[in-house]
Amino acid sequence: MVICSQTFPLSLFLIGTLIIFVSFKWFSQSKTKKNTPPSPPTLPIIGNFHQLGSSPRRALRDLSQKYGPLMLLHLGSVPTLIASSAEVAQEIMKTHDLAFSDRPSLSIPDILFYKSKDIAFSRYGEYWRQLKSIVVLHLLSNSRVKSYSKVRKEETSRVIDALGDSPGSSVDMSALLGIYTSNVLCRVAFGRTYEGLGFTNKLKKFVNMLGTFCVGSFIPWLSWIDRLTGLKGKAYEIFNELDRFLEGVIKEHLHKKTGEADDQGEETQDFVDILADIQRENATGFSLSDDTLKAVIMDVFVAGSDTVFSSLEWAISELIKHPRVMKKLQEEVTKVAQGKPMIPEEDLDEMKYLKSVVKEALRLHAPLPLLLAREARQAVNLMGYDVPPKTQVVINAWAIARDPASWEEPEDFKPERFLNSTVDYKGIHYEFLPFGAGRRGCPGLYFGITLIEVILANIVYKYDLTLPNGVKSEDLDMTEADGITVQRKFPLLVVSSPRV
Repeated sequence: MVICSQTFPLSLFLIGTLIIFVSFKWFSQSKTKKNTPPSPPTLPIIGNFHQLGSSPRRALRDLSQKYGPLMLLHLGSVPTLIASSAEVAQEIMKTHDLAFSDRPSLSIPDILFYKSKDIAFSRYGEYWRQLKSIVVLHLLSNSRVKSYSKVRKEETSRVIDALGDSPGSSVDMSALLGIYTSNVLCRVAFGRTYEGLGFTNKLKKFVNMLGTFCVGSFIPWLSWIDRLTGLKGKAYEIFNELDRFLEGVIKEHLHKKTGEADDQGEETQDFVDILADIQRENATGFSLSDDTLKAVIMDVFVAGSDTVFSSLEWAISELIKHPRVMKKLQEEVTKVAQGKPMIPEEDLDEMKYLKSVVKEALRLHAPLPLLLAREARQAVNLMGYDVPPKTQVVINAWAIARDPASWEEPEDFKPERFLNSTVDYKGIHYEFLPFGAGRRGCPGLYFGITLIEVILANIVYKYDLTLPNGVKSEDLDMTEADGITVQRKFPLLVVSSPRV
């Protein structure tokens, strides 16, 4: 190739400039290079998504065994820290809780929760603090939860009666537990059930959509794919369907004169009543819009229905699979009940083994195996590593609860491990995080645990449970179905025999 003598000096100048620029860039980066956590190799565009597989919690646990309990993944263009040990979880959720208290902006939750006006997905700030205060003080306080004991008692009785109506026959326990959780939540939130309007099916579609992968949340320049596949259109369709339902519920409440009376004849307000009063009176100084009210109600259902249902389903499955544990629990509840027709909630505190069974079921089957992602609000030095702002953080609660460093025989169902232990699920023991911890911990913990304990105690008190068709208890299929919450892949079918 012949180079013109006039362009040769220009070429040398451009090449020289490029060399200087690259050298300066390299020198600057070498001086400011961040100390980042260990990270698996990535692929172009998708990053580490290909390594998550069909069961992300298991895949992340396996990766952590190679790269360590704190590792950095790139999910598309989003840097994401994965925490897989109690020590790392404590650093994130206690030591640096404020720095990691934000939520990332996610397309599907943003659609479904009225632009993320709920508690679970809203960004950290004054709005979130005010809203959480309202929910904790007015909806989920201990006294408020106790005020709904009549609802829990009546819905527990329905399940007990349904099991008694089919002696010796196969019963779909999963379906009964689903009805129980849905009915309790509907009555607590709305004042009545809505079986005829298919609310349970609407809610199921809502939860399934919430767990759908959205390309645009991780690779923004490919967000057009979500429109092309119809994902966003489907999300808006589900949102509009439930929004119309909630609008109808609110209109009902505007014309309702009284709430549901408790055993003493005193009126008990449902959640919509309470939120409507706060909205109308503006007593808290916080402007509660209709969209916020509806977003909070959806939070209650999403957080309550799937987690309570799956926890109950797994607890009963584990009891059937381990007859020794079932017998020991039945002995305790029978002794405490002293011949009562049903176990009242006030007797639950005396049932230490029951509480151990519930804890052990929650340990092995965390309702939310991967806690909702957090996001760094600022630059953080985490365990010697540099974490820039906007980095997402995922706590693998499932892996932590099965970590041999924290638990003996972690894969075995042994409620006895909790009998003489102070370890609890309230967010101060980081080896056991079924409800999260810190500012973003679940505010409905007491509400959910009460729902689980009261019906579990009464079922095992009233009935012996076996598997149909002569299947041995140890052969019970425990296959999991992957989702936001991990439920049984196949319904739990049982045969009930009266005990008392």
